[in-house]
Amino acid sequence: MLSKIIRLAPKANFFPYLLLFFLFYNTTSNAQCAGADNAITICDISNPANQSVNLFNYLLGTPTPGGRWVDIQQSGGLDVATGILNVTLINQSETFEYIYELPAGSCSDTNASVSVTIGGYAGIGIQTPSPAACDDNNSVNLFQFLGGSPNPQINGVWSQTSGIPALSDNIFDASAAGIGNYSFTYTMPEIGTCPASIANINLTVYPAPEPGTTRDLIVCETSDLSIYSNLNLLDYITGQDSGGKWTESGTTELSGPFDTFINVQNIYTTSGPGEYNFTYTVLPSHPICTRKTATVSIIIEKQLDFRNSTLTVSADICENEIGTAVYTATLTRGGATIPNGNYTVDYQITGPVTTTATAVAVFNAGVTAFPIPRTSFPAIGTYTVTIVNIHETTGYNTCLHLLDDISDVVNVFPIPKINTGTLTAGPGCQNTDTPVILAGTTNLSDGIYQITFSLTGTNTANNQVATCTVSIGTGTFLIPGNLLPNIGNTSVRIIKIVNTATGCENTATLSSPFVVNPNPITANVAIAVNDLCVNNDAVVNVTGLGNLGSVIITYTLSGGNTGTAIETVVVSGGNASFIIPAVAIQNLGITLVTITGITNSTTLCGSNNLTISDSFLIKSVPAAPAASDLQYCRSDNPTVADLTPNGPGYLWYNNAAGNTPLNSIDLLQTGDYYVALAGNATLCNSFRAQIFVTVNDLPTPALQSDGENFCGLNVPAPTLAELSANTTATGTIVWYDAFSGGNQLPETTVLVDGFAYYGFDTDASGSCLSSNPLEVTVSLSDCDGEYALLIPDGFSPNGDGTNDTFNIPNIDFLYPDFVLEIYNRYGSLLYKGNRNTPDWDGKTNQSGANIDGTAPNGVYFYVVYFNKDGKSPKQGRLYLNR
Repeated sequence: MLSKIIRLAPKANFFPYLLLFFLFYNTTSNAQCAGADNAITICDISNPANQSVNLFNYLLGTPTPGGRWVDIQQSGGLDVATGILNVTLINQSETFEYIYELPAGSCSDTNASVSVTIGGYAGIGIQTPSPAACDDNNSVNLFQFLGGSPNPQINGVWSQTSGIPALSDNIFDASAAGIGNYSFTYTMPEIGTCPASIANINLTVYPAPEPGTTRDLIVCETSDLSIYSNLNLLDYITGQDSGGKWTESGTTELSGPFDTFINVQNIYTTSGPGEYNFTYTVLPSHPICTRKTATVSIIIEKQLDFRNSTLTVSADICENEIGTAVYTATLTRGGATIPNGNYTVDYQITGPVTTTATAVAVFNAGVTAFPIPRTSFPAIGTYTVTIVNIHETTGYNTCLHLLDDISDVVNVFPIPKINTGTLTAGPGCQNTDTPVILAGTTNLSDGIYQITFSLTGTNTANNQVATCTVSIGTGTFLIPGNLLPNIGNTSVRIIKIVNTATGCENTATLSSPFVVNPNPITANVAIAVNDLCVNNDAVVNVTGLGNLGSVIITYTLSGGNTGTAIETVVVSGGNASFIIPAVAIQNLGITLVTITGITNSTTLCGSNNLTISDSFLIKSVPAAPAASDLQYCRSDNPTVADLTPNGPGYLWYNNAAGNTPLNSIDLLQTGDYYVALAGNATLCNSFRAQIFVTVNDLPTPALQSDGENFCGLNVPAPTLAELSANTTATGTIVWYDAFSGGNQLPETTVLVDGFAYYGFDTDASGSCLSSNPLEVTVSLSDCDGEYALLIPDGFSPNGDGTNDTFNIPNIDFLYPDFVLEIYNRYGSLLYKGNRNTPDWDGKTNQSGANIDGTAPNGVYFYVVYFNKDGKSPKQGRLYLNR
């Protein structure tokens, strides 16, 4: 047994002891190094000396220090590192075995044990304060009444020695025993040489306070609360101890702790719906019992408003889904707020089967959903689901909440069944839609159905879909003409039918044979209609009808006259004719007659969507065309081509009776003009409409006296705006750089001396210009004498681009009529110039100068004749250096 205990020792803690073993092995022999087993008994548990029992001292033999201890039964009292045993930490009386171990191989016997028998300790029964319990306590733990040190051990035996038996182990049921005095004994039995230990307890059970039994007042806010304006709380409590105190929560109705009257009407008026509590508190006769309370609740339930709510039950089904359908009802509140929470919803279902049921639903953000069993809708028909009552699941259902018609309709639709009916098709026509009649069906409601069919015979097709409208058990659908390209016997068979309104479908096997007849051949058909005058019938001649005997012709009129008509005509030799009556073609002009269909009168097969056409003219004297007075600008040179209306069909005249129309390039003049609508070779032109043409012409603007004169030395330089200010234009004057074809110049244009500008007057709208412009040649020499004249004293005409001429700046502006003369030192005149000749470049322009045309370097003399305001000539000298 000992070897097993050693093998079960944790390996993780073995290494330190192995190290101790090697240290010990070097200094001792391999004898019985762990010592020998021993057994001890400790009875006096409360002795302080027993809190530090060194077990190493109780090993027999000569044990080697440094080993470790193992608490086999996990008693909890041993410090395994030191071997010190604290008996007071062990909570029961028993014999415990503690193992001392040394590392394996350190000696022949590496472990030994000390068995410790611990005597019982029952503790001491508490006398002060006296043990007490309350008669409402059914679980009094008697250990709480045992004192002493250490704590009593737990493996003793309890016994009740007086009073009504109500003890289970250490738990005493005071509520079962009742008020009175009770005695108990706790015995720790003897063990080994240790005697038994006994503790006695005397317990008194005291009565608990009785707060009484209450009932609540639960009313709806719509009730007559005035009858509760003087409610006595004592009427809502019974069996209570007297002398208790009242408190309230959420109200201020009580004047003091012994006031028992409240005003429920005032509570509602002040605070509205809610739960208001009034608590009656009774104090105990002994502190061991706790105070007790009983509460009277005044509950004023709020009436909820579910009016205008919507109910949606999903979803409609077909009769073949009755056994698998899933229904969910979704209720969405109206305008009033519905608190979140659980609600009980009572609903009624009326229809083929009537049921009532209740569901628990959770409202969240004004929406709730709950399932409805599929068994509620067991048969074909229309069911109405109506909410008949809603109340809070945890509420009191005192208020009848406001409801209106909250309902939804659920349909269990029948599947369409047609195999007992009849199917009739044709006869048909080649490449023409052919009707099929479905009749004799008894369970098809009026509506639109989708038919899936197939064709066999001379024409074949699979899984074709058509729309069938059913009324009073009969419906019709079309076989498209593109499915009937071949002549001969064909059969149609319905494979499936679907009610498009309900989505319910069913298979079918109905079929019908029919024949496909040929359509008339119209490739060579043509028509012709002659022009005619109004109020005459039009004869339409038809050719190319082949061997047809009688045909039905559908035609339309478009253009000058519109309409649609059908004529049955006899064909002879492939030709026929029909009349368009005069009443159908009262409007003048070109009318187009188009044959849109030709049907064989015998088989009723025809060719539709034809466009066999011819046009004809219905002629008459046209009425005068509409026209109105016109205005033009003379500067635009308007011509007859500018008149409106205009075009190839209109003729313009300058008199009421003349026969010669005006040429389109004739210039317009202010006066009367006449327009007529041109006729054809056999009819007259229309009557003439008279208009008055106004050709607006502005006078040429006038220039004020000296308005063309400016000073070119002004800053800023003079512009066209200043020139405009010197005119007498009635509107805004616009300037061009040429009389015709010139460019319009902005008013910011700087004037150029001697340049000609052409100004046109404009009307108030700016749309017309004067026919003739004001021509102004600008002079920039109108400068007074305040400007200084600087005459240079030399120049160098060597062609380097600098100072190559003798130039007197601005003299042409200041003295436009000046004359310049240049003399050599011998008094010979070499050069004579004015504003129109170039500055002197050192060459002579005078005969008799006695030089070869080029003046040499040297001093020369100038004379300037100003020829203005009597100013005297000015002379001086200048130096020429090349």
